[in-house]
Amino acid sequence: MRLSPPLTTPLRIAAATLWLPDRRETTEAALAAGRVDEETAARLGYREVTVSTDRAAPEMAVLAATEALAAAGWDGAGLGMVAHAWTYHQGHDFWSPANYVAHHIGASTATAVGVQQMCNGGAAALEVAAARMIADPGVARAAVTTADRFLPPAFDRWLGDYELVYGDAGTALLLDRAQGPYELLSVATAARSEYETMHRGDDEFSSMPRTLPQVDVRRTKRAFVASGAEPAFDAALIEAVVEVVTTALTEAGLAPDDPRVRFLALPRLGAGPLEEFFHPAVERLGLRHAEALNLGGGTGHLGAGDSAANLATLHAEKRLAAGEVALLLSLGGGFSWSCVAVRAVA
Repeated sequence: MRLSPPLTTPLRIAAATLWLPDRRETTEAALAAGRVDEETAARLGYREVTVSTDRAAPEMAVLAATEALAAAGWDGAGLGMVAHAWTYHQGHDFWSPANYVAHHIGASTATAVGVQQMCNGGAAALEVAAARMIADPGVARAAVTTADRFLPPAFDRWLGDYELVYGDAGTALLLDRAQGPYELLSVATAARSEYETMHRGDDEFSSMPRTLPQVDVRRTKRAFVASGAEPAFDAALIEAVVEVVTTALTEAGLAPDDPRVRFLALPRLGAGPLEEFFHPAVERLGLRHAEALNLGGGTGHLGAGDSAANLATLHAEKRLAAGEVALLLSLGGGFSWSCVAVRAVA
């Protein structure tokens, strides 16, 4: 989706926030407890992950959005849309977490939309909100939130998957038509839906939620590998990363070797998988001046929130000077990949 001239003036990101709970589970403690083995811990490279013991996922989204509204000096009543994305359980089986977020940030009359696009949900929700603002002049401001919480016994954040450890967090981005420290230049997405089987495996369809005692992504991935689909997926992963980054740059009017392109923020997966699957794509892209960033060593993978969390971290650390560009890369089961291009303004 092209958001830069000549089609339209770029939308602005008025605030980017990451809300993290205080509690941490360290890799050292997980090793001592037998929750992860030394080989896996070394491959993933996380120092610690964030854990919410008292805040449900939508509550963390509200906290992130409240901080974002304060940073922008906004009142929630001025929002025309709230798009909320998640990967895992939001605290109730049959309700709308997006409307909960809107209600509790003072945006009860805003259109509230839930986006369940697995771990690419944050970028998908950003696309939904941006498209709505472009299509509807009556929506002057929008909020995009994410939140996920991965608690036992239903989810083992250390043993539930192969290539990552899950952390708990809420994120928020605020969109405006004219004001904010970042221009939203483009959002590019690619899909390969034949790989939805990775998170389904050989399981039959169930008649109600949570029929299994624990989410076990490793089990469905073993079935996926046994099907013989893994080599094609590995190749598709690299191709899709190249595709979305190239498209995002083209739609933003930038070349890969433009010195203004300063960072490529990678999803908060384990360090080993990033090195194996993402760095070959980075090498093919020719991003001569862009530093590839892995910002997840102290949080873990934040479900749908990696892209927004990465921008919030760049903002908090004042990493982007005026005119410089960051590319925010994400992916999610299903399968889809996205790249968001943002430019800092004075």
